[in-house]
Amino acid sequence: MNTSTLTKVAAQSILKNKMRTLLTMLGIIIGVGAVIVMVAIGEGAKAQIEAQINNLGTNMIVVTPGASQVGGVSQGAQSLNLLTLDDAEALRDQSYLLAAISPVIRTGGQIVGGGGNWRAPVYGVSTDYPIIRDWALESGRFFDESDVRSNRKVVVLGNTVADALFPDSDPVGEQVRIRGVPFQVIGVMAEKGQTAEGTDQDDMMLAPYTTVNTRLSGQQFITQILASTYTPEDIPEAQEEIRGILRDVHALADWEEDDVTIRNQTELAEAAQGTTEVMTLLLSAIASISLLVGGIGIMNIMLVSVTERTKEIGLRMSLGARGSDVLVQFLVEAVVMSVFGGIIGIGAGVAGSWLLSVLTGWATVISPDTVGVALAFAGAVGIFFGFYPARKASSLNPIDALRYE
Repeated sequence: MNTSTLTKVAAQSILKNKMRTLLTMLGIIIGVGAVIVMVAIGEGAKAQIEAQINNLGTNMIVVTPGASQVGGVSQGAQSLNLLTLDDAEALRDQSYLLAAISPVIRTGGQIVGGGGNWRAPVYGVSTDYPIIRDWALESGRFFDESDVRSNRKVVVLGNTVADALFPDSDPVGEQVRIRGVPFQVIGVMAEKGQTAEGTDQDDMMLAPYTTVNTRLSGQQFITQILASTYTPEDIPEAQEEIRGILRDVHALADWEEDDVTIRNQTELAEAAQGTTEVMTLLLSAIASISLLVGGIGIMNIMLVSVTERTKEIGLRMSLGARGSDVLVQFLVEAVVMSVFGGIIGIGAGVAGSWLLSVLTGWATVISPDTVGVALAFAGAVGIFFGFYPARKASSLNPIDALRYE
């Protein structure tokens, strides 16, 4: 029999018992739908993390203090803080690959202004900071080099702070007091949103690092150094350049380990997405159990079908049908049920992903590759679990089959 005839006969056989066929396909439908939903959640989480990492800045490199050793035991990242403003100046003077550099001095305290008060971190940064972070202004201006050189008491508010202190007006030109020190508001940053860890990036204030260092912090060491390269391709070489410059500045011997940690956005993204990928694989593996159960259901029903149609098989063989024809016929029936169940499952998975996104606000992403793999897997399940019943049917003796009661 040709393919079209086999498919027609398989469809007729399947439609004879509609309820049994539907129940048989249910495992495949649930399995394929569950796999698509789980993968969509994982892909959505990865896309969201990617967007948040890209939101951190452009070609950004982060230099943070290294780890100290006590009795040969590492005390963890940033436990050995030897970063200074001189390090940032050395990078600015000696680097050829860095387009922008900014020291970061973090402090905080109570901010009073407008109609109330607020507690938020204050970051002392350079004029390159908005370039590195790819961060635009909503109103006003950012401080310039003259503000930095003059230790001018000017501040740029994050969107959250501006809304908290000046909910009904533009704060540009107003005055706030940070830990009792008066600062003039010269700008408001555009809304940036949350980081991958859920931290509100807009809940902060930016001031010249010279002012923060002399007026608010007074510490010898700084929190971190941010830098960016001209192109993404320069990042690996720039990291090595930074490492070499800082090792020279800190007078480290060849046998001594680095006393700073240098990371880029790609490393941050890989670290954040590693957990997401494991979660996606785990959820997909759990969802795939439904496909396994569906395949076993197909095998059971096909075995019952072989028993019920023993006389029909014997009649076909006595009229000239070969064992291979019977084998292919039953395999086609199994595959048709699996693929048709897979198509319904894809529809259910797409609808479920959309509904989950609407109800929970989770980001979900359905890729064509996922749909194709799910459908192909459903067909493979049909072939795998349909082969044994088909083989059993094809090996029946025609005379015994015709006598079967």
